[in-house]
Formats: sequence, structure tokens, C-alpha cells
Amino acid sequence: MKVKGFLIVLSGPSGSGKNTLISRVLPRIPNLKYSVSATTRAPRSGEVDGVHYFFVSDHQFDQMIAKNEFLEWAEFVGNRYGTPRPFVEKQIQQGHTVIMDVDIQGAVQIKRLMSDVVLVFLLPPTLDELRNRLKKRGQDATEAIAKRLEHSSEELEYIVDYDYYIVNDDLDRAAERLVSIINAERCRVARADLSAIQQLWQRRQN
Repeated sequence: MKVKGFLIVLSGPSGSGKNTLISRVLPRIPNLKYSVSATTRAPRSGEVDGVHYFFVSDHQFDQMIAKNEFLEWAEFVGNRYGTPRPFVEKQIQQGHTVIMDVDIQGAVQIKRLMSDVVLVFLLPPTLDELRNRLKKRGQDATEAIAKRLEHSSEELEYIVDYDYYIVNDDLDRAAERLVSIINAERCRVARADLSAIQQLWQRRQN
């Protein structure tokens, strides 16, 4: 059954497991596309340009802003991140579901532009668990971890603006919940091709 494309945004504190969760869900849902963000920060170990992020210079990022090529963009811990607009719009027009992970600022910006976006907030089980995850990643200094934890507490206040929340206390369980959310949104009457439904119903009646 043909369904109108839409965008689903996953937000949550750094270390809550957004990328891991999306990687777990992507192979399970047909026509689910991941939107790769652009960033001015340097690649981390194992990250691939065009797969994890589009790694661009500050000058390139400025040019993309000037050309209105971002659905949203924000600065965090001295680096900028943005969602390229052309890819997302093209996939939605083709009837695909697009999923991305952005921070709270980005989600708010996208909501202003796309009223039917689905916002999902991903929570770690506890603040202590989040601290442990950030330390285990080994990607940030102690001072940066402290700033991320402080920022995470502030972000939680915005959960009321989201459509769904998931507590990532178990990756398999969190993945099941995200799959259920996406499938439920695909079943909204507002996203359906009603003429196709009527034709299908008539064929089954004959």
C-alpha cells in the first residue's frame, strides 16, 4: 500500500545511543532512509565521510547556509551540524520514510518547517548510566563530558514538545519500540493513498 513519505527525528542526550539504535532499526524497515548530517568537526576513529557525516570545512558550511541548503543547523561544543535539505525533500517526495538524529535545537527548527514531522526523544536509563557511556566511548575529555551532562539535563525539559519517548535501557527493546512507532505512523489515514485503499477494498469485495 502506497504511503506518503514523512520525516522522523530522533533526539536525545549525547551518549543515549541514537546512532546505535538507528543502525539496529534501518535493516528492519523497508523504504526507511537515513539522512546523513553535515558537520564541521573532525572525523572520529572509524567514521566515514558520507556514511556517518558529511565532513565539511567552515567555509563550505557557510556556503550551504547562504544557499539555504539546511533544514536546520546548530553549533555545539565549538562545531556546527546541519541537515541537508535536498536529500530529505527528495526522499519524502518519493514516498520514503526518512530518519535522522539531531539535537533539540535542530528538532525545533525542523518542526517549524515541517508540521507533520514525527519527533522521538531517546532517554538513557539514568544520568549515571549516561556518564558511564560517555566515559566508555573515550571520545571526550572530562571537562567535555561534564558539559555534555549539564546540557543533557537542560534538554530533558523539552521532552514535552515531542510525540514519543523511548528509554534506551535495553537496545533490543528500544529498537522494537522505534519500529512500532514508525509502523504506526505509516498507518495514519492522513498518510495513506485513500483511492488505492478504496480500489483494494472493492477488489476484495468482488
